[in-house]
Amino acid sequence: MTLPPRTTRTPRAADAPGPRGPRTPSAPAEDAQEGTQRRGLAARIHLGRAFHAESGSYFLLLGTTLFLVVFGLVMVLSSSSIDSFVAGGGFFGIFLKQGMFALIGVPLMLLVSLVPPMFWKRWAWVLLLAASAVQLLVFGPMGVKVGENIGWIRIAGTTFQPAELIKVGLVIWLAFILARKRHLLRTWPHILIPVLPVAGGAVGLVALGGDLGTVIIMASIVLGALFFAGIPIGKLTLMLTIGSVLAVLMTVISDSRMRRVTEFITGQCDYAGGCWQSTHGLYALAAGGIFGVGLGNSKAKWMWLPEADNDYIFAIIGEELGLIGAIVVILLFVVLAIGFIRVIRANTDTFARVATGAVMTWIIVQAFVNIGVVLNLLPVLGVPLPFVSSGGSSLVTTLVAMGIVLGFARRPTTEESPDVIPAVIGMRS
Repeated sequence: MTLPPRTTRTPRAADAPGPRGPRTPSAPAEDAQEGTQRRGLAARIHLGRAFHAESGSYFLLLGTTLFLVVFGLVMVLSSSSIDSFVAGGGFFGIFLKQGMFALIGVPLMLLVSLVPPMFWKRWAWVLLLAASAVQLLVFGPMGVKVGENIGWIRIAGTTFQPAELIKVGLVIWLAFILARKRHLLRTWPHILIPVLPVAGGAVGLVALGGDLGTVIIMASIVLGALFFAGIPIGKLTLMLTIGSVLAVLMTVISDSRMRRVTEFITGQCDYAGGCWQSTHGLYALAAGGIFGVGLGNSKAKWMWLPEADNDYIFAIIGEELGLIGAIVVILLFVVLAIGFIRVIRANTDTFARVATGAVMTWIIVQAFVNIGVVLNLLPVLGVPLPFVSSGGSSLVTTLVAMGIVLGFARRPTTEESPDVIPAVIGMRS
């Protein structure tokens, strides 16, 4: 069988031998169009990164925080319904108020997470000084006294605790200052100046109001920031000892605080007086057993346990959800601590590491103190459980602090920013 002859392909101009002809005039236009498309795609990718996390730590922290906030709203509704009704606000009065603050705080947290670190560095001094100025208002006509403490102001019928603003200001300011001096933090002069006068002055303003619990949390923020800035352990131990002595002095000069501490140490107190709250808190935990009495079925909240929706909300959690529910809450704070540590490890910028460490110390120490008081491991100090207890100023400011950390989780930094490099490099003793 004879095959048909192959068809000869007509050579194109481009295949013809000889020098290649010049490019057509349309080539530059096509290149320009292609470049524009590439730039547009790059811009879309860059814009998308502003709204999407680049780290799994972001989702870990965000998910745990949102769960705690929602869980807190449920427990506030359960624990506050009776007190709210007796006060004339209906069964949902305190819950609706807390829900309003949650609706403010959560979007604010997400918005703050988009703020670049440079903004906080530029406004660190202003934020702390402004928060301290607001704290001064508690000593004027706007101040509200709760028990023996003067730490609240009333604005448009709503009480607000300025000390919570100072906590946020301290976190940002300490991170900024310690990042600038990170190579010089081996000697006492650079450790103490300006941390001691500025941070000490801010904490002192709160101490003048008599709120020992908040002072302890703020002091822990300072120590936490110094630790994550790389201060030697020996110097930190000495500072902790001095702080403990000051706390003892602050306790001795107050009759009520001295009485609470004495009753806690000796175990001898008036059941119907100073020990009423702590005793009924333990009763509530004991009544819950392992599985609890059921959500909403607490008996302690029927006017037996003061501050059931605030300082002692963990007792209601233990009563209604049992030992299992209480352990789950503790584990959620452990998960938060793990998320904080992951953010610290992912960032090499001293500002981000110190700020994240300070926020972690704030939230974890405050949770430990609150739970320790309910378990009668610590004397009554009056600090809320972060994200869970009722209280608008505490919830909003804590969510703002979480937003700052979420920003570092979203955009981990791998090198120091030029504006925080000190003028003298390598001066470490």
